[in-house]
Amino acid sequence: MIEHLRHFGDVLPRASSDSLVEGLDNGQARHPPSRRGATELSIGIVLWPRFPLLSLSGLTDALRHAADTGDQSRPIRCQWKVLGTPGQRVISSCGLDVPIDSELTHPHQFDYIVVIGGLLDSLEAAPKTYPAFLHQAAAADVPLIGLCTGSFVLARHGLMEGRTACVHAYHCDDWKRLFPRLRFVSNSDFLIDKDRITCAGGISVIELAIHLIGVHCGPDRAGKVVHQMTVAKRSSGSFVDRRKALGYASSSNRRLHEAVMLMEKHMTEPLDIDTIANLVGTSKRQLERLFVAETSNTPAQFYRHVRLRFGRWLLISSDRHIGEIAFECGFADAPHFIRHFQNMFGMSPGKLRKELMQKASHLHRI
Repeated sequence: MIEHLRHFGDVLPRASSDSLVEGLDNGQARHPPSRRGATELSIGIVLWPRFPLLSLSGLTDALRHAADTGDQSRPIRCQWKVLGTPGQRVISSCGLDVPIDSELTHPHQFDYIVVIGGLLDSLEAAPKTYPAFLHQAAAADVPLIGLCTGSFVLARHGLMEGRTACVHAYHCDDWKRLFPRLRFVSNSDFLIDKDRITCAGGISVIELAIHLIGVHCGPDRAGKVVHQMTVAKRSSGSFVDRRKALGYASSSNRRLHEAVMLMEKHMTEPLDIDTIANLVGTSKRQLERLFVAETSNTPAQFYRHVRLRFGRWLLISSDRHIGEIAFECGFADAPHFIRHFQNMFGMSPGKLRKELMQKASHLHRI
């Protein structure tokens, strides 16, 4: 089932960067604490030798923005620990090392155990206590997350049986060689398969972190992370800019997930539904059945909603003219965009922008 976890534009318009962050910090009530502790999201991290530093920093920086107000970094709403033998350090692939701050004990205190894999020739270099701890976590029903080649670590130790992994395209041949019986995909940022989550690595780690933050801490926290970890540009061509507006979609159905990704990547010049169906390896009729069954919308309706949500974000996060926004969202002209926008959101783009700016001005004066 498609889950749109967040549309953080609904929280507060951006009158200024400071007021947006303040609004996101204060705009919604806290979620209940995690069942595993006082914080809403608690993550234990196991680093394999020669792990990629970007995976660790992307995950932990997202968590620290979500955990506290402003640009403080207190682990109030989120908590993270690097697990292993305290006093030791793990060397990353770039040569920098990271200290371990907690023992490999009591995995049930965490909502997730994350393993960040290293270079493939270092898969066997970790202490034997590491895979034993992962098995202990799995036995305690703690979901396991494999970042970068962390999916290889999980598979190597029998923890991906009956599940599909998300693998970076660079490592597809390695996966087929090492684990010929195990399923994998290489066209997603991350994949959730029951109690296993795998991510290809790179900046996709931030996508996954925001997904988890949205689930456990709410859309205000997820929105704040996106705002803090991206640099605003006039162009809205990057996938990060687009995802600011669209939320994060995940689906257990590969074709549906691929179709949504194609829609998100092609908004200024929308693809026709026949082309999308062909690209994901199905017929137009089958794709329509799939979308209606899981989203209650036809592919064309869903595609239009995606573009309109993106238009709404552009409207409240920039001063761009309505005509520019209409073109950016793949509409032939402003009247066409305005008509569909009003049908979906109950008011015209101009009225929405005016109301949101008035609200922002009022909050700024308080």
